[in-house]
Amino acid sequence: MTGPLVPFREFVLKVHSRCDLACDHCYVYEHADQSWLTRPKAISDEAISWTARRLAEHATTHALPSVTVILHGGEPLLAGPARLRRVCEELGSALNGIAELDLRIHTNGVQLSPRYLDLFDEFHVRVGISLDGDRAANDRHRRYADGRSSHPMVLRAVDLLREERYRHLDLGLLCTVDIHNDPVAVHDALAALEPPLVDFLLPHATWDDPPPRPDGSPTAYAAWLLTVFDRWTEQGRPMPVRMFASVLSSLSGGPSLTESLGLAPTDLVVIETDGKLEQVDSLKSAYEGAAATGFDVFRNTFDEVAAHPGVRARQLGLAGVSETCRSCPVVRSCGGGLYTHRYRSDDSGGGFDNPSVYSDDLAALIRGIEERTAAATESPAVRSPDALLAAHQDLTRTLLAVVHDTLGGRGGALWDDAWRLAAAVEADTAGADALDVVLAHPYTRTWLVDALADVDAGRGLTEPAAERLAATVAAAAVRARLDLPVPVAYRDGSLHLPTLGTVVLGGPGERGTAVVHPADGGFLVRGTGAAPGTEVRIAAGEPEGPHWLPVRVLRQAPAPALLLDDLDPLRDCFDAPAAERLEAEDADAWAHRIAEAWSLLADAVPDQAAEAARTLTTLTPLSTGAAAPGRHGPGALGAGPVTGADELALGLLSGFRRAKLRALGEATDLYALDGTWDHRTPWGSEHVTFSRLLAETFERAGLGLYDPRFLTGVPEALDMIENAAEVTVDGKQLIATVRKEISGTRSAAGKNRGRSLSPSGPVANVLASDRKVTFE
Repeated sequence: MTGPLVPFREFVLKVHSRCDLACDHCYVYEHADQSWLTRPKAISDEAISWTARRLAEHATTHALPSVTVILHGGEPLLAGPARLRRVCEELGSALNGIAELDLRIHTNGVQLSPRYLDLFDEFHVRVGISLDGDRAANDRHRRYADGRSSHPMVLRAVDLLREERYRHLDLGLLCTVDIHNDPVAVHDALAALEPPLVDFLLPHATWDDPPPRPDGSPTAYAAWLLTVFDRWTEQGRPMPVRMFASVLSSLSGGPSLTESLGLAPTDLVVIETDGKLEQVDSLKSAYEGAAATGFDVFRNTFDEVAAHPGVRARQLGLAGVSETCRSCPVVRSCGGGLYTHRYRSDDSGGGFDNPSVYSDDLAALIRGIEERTAAATESPAVRSPDALLAAHQDLTRTLLAVVHDTLGGRGGALWDDAWRLAAAVEADTAGADALDVVLAHPYTRTWLVDALADVDAGRGLTEPAAERLAATVAAAAVRARLDLPVPVAYRDGSLHLPTLGTVVLGGPGERGTAVVHPADGGFLVRGTGAAPGTEVRIAAGEPEGPHWLPVRVLRQAPAPALLLDDLDPLRDCFDAPAAERLEAEDADAWAHRIAEAWSLLADAVPDQAAEAARTLTTLTPLSTGAAAPGRHGPGALGAGPVTGADELALGLLSGFRRAKLRALGEATDLYALDGTWDHRTPWGSEHVTFSRLLAETFERAGLGLYDPRFLTGVPEALDMIENAAEVTVDGKQLIATVRKEISGTRSAAGKNRGRSLSPSGPVANVLASDRKVTFE
């Protein structure tokens, strides 16, 4: 087994090994492993003490912030209040000052009373109750040994937990699925109790002892659960359902939320009443001794159990599921199913290296939920360029708010003044619009990301970050023509106002403060500190001069106000170095080449050119290389001194596609990050990650609209991506959009096919590379 040892964070402590019900679907008493017959009824004082000691040892070794202990059985309430108090006291005392203790108890509820709940309130023990639905559903399996119904007693326990004094202890309900029961009646009975959570559990089964399927359907359990899902949705999702939440999370690129689904490594261990340490309890359904490890709390540490081959086999993620499952598109959501449900004893597939006995059900359930929810869960940013820009504007403002909140008043005078003035700017309608324009400048994201990293790391706010916020507010005030003086710091004799230009107040090395005051359509800058009395007046539309270097605008490009930014101090965020300020004639020549390239794009790929015109705000000259997106912000492209309109057009298109995919990846989850999959691209033999496969395919598809030769292998790659386990609902929507983009292109000759364009030089390198928040 490879990979680091995964510490346990969840501990099932068996406090009593017998039960007061005789449920005929119970894995402890009714399935293959009958070891309960040899266990002591109640856990001993010695076993409690050693368990507490081992917990503290494990939490200390792995610096665990918290551990969860679930009191279990049999029926744990049979241990009695005194023994349960002893357990709570010893565990709490051992972990005091080491880790937070999250205590829970899972019970059938028939013994629950205020006496127990007062004890649980004292030690913050939360309570989960097993209930299979209405009386008919519950009494199908959960009865006393003499056949009496347990349903009235369980409802009494649930009602107790719903009382105001105990409501905070309520964990929710556990319901074992039986397809003979009416799914709508089961849902409605559970929902009527207003639980904080419902956990539907598939009945434990293996390939040796498969689940009942009265009509022979391989997806009968999926059909039952999807009926519940539809009712749950129809009723407005009245309570969280863990199974459904897990599938929805994994479909969106998030983690699974239950052991029975997903690829997360197991972090659970069981302590029996005799102190023996075992694997997950459900393994008792497989065969006698399946859960055993040979360890106990008296002689062994939890790390020894974590290194046990049986435990390690359930910590391998994708490598730990069968070959059939590894190639299945829903494996991230399904995870191969519960480990126990994979067991088969015959020679054809001995052990657990099999798909789940519920494999067809799980696939149908996941696909059914995806079909029902895809439209509602898709991010608008995938479909709409305007929604993508809005999402990034919200992200930028959120980053700014997080920096400010994290500082907690420790930002310094310049930051605090700038924040206060930002609120004044935003209070004005024109000011709020102007502030949005400046914050949308892609290099805003550059300094915000760096500032947040510094603050999170405890290094505090750097002077440049505070200075940039002040300059941002000043630029917005100037744009909105507000009568609002804004103090701004300057360095090396220069004061840069993002999106506007640089005011020259002195020579290299000089620094100080100045006040920017909008006036007469332009603005006035008065120096203080190192340059007292210095005053520079910049008129609206002021040309370049000794005291003013404006950010140039490429008015011949398709975008109405595409900035040619060779001034911003933060523009050096590309793979190639940013060029210095261009001379006027060089800037004109550069602008002419860009305009010519844009003209080619507008003619050949009008849809992409139009989207780029709405998306791109800033082009920065680079000293070398082809066009490329910057590290932060979706509106920036850098472009090197490329010759030839065709090559520059292709470079701009390539950079735009990469910038768009990066922006989409920041606004929504296109793929999951927790897989270990490798993929072979249709245009090469190299094994690549999913992110690289997606990036190369998305870029080639865009380039292929300009020159169809780049479409070679793209349809095949789209098929691979669509069927990959990593792709999310939003990722699938993106693939559908790309398919629509390229539809018909391959069969057409393409008006650009005759271009003398070959993927060489910088172009070849392109293909080889890898909420609304306000100021208060």
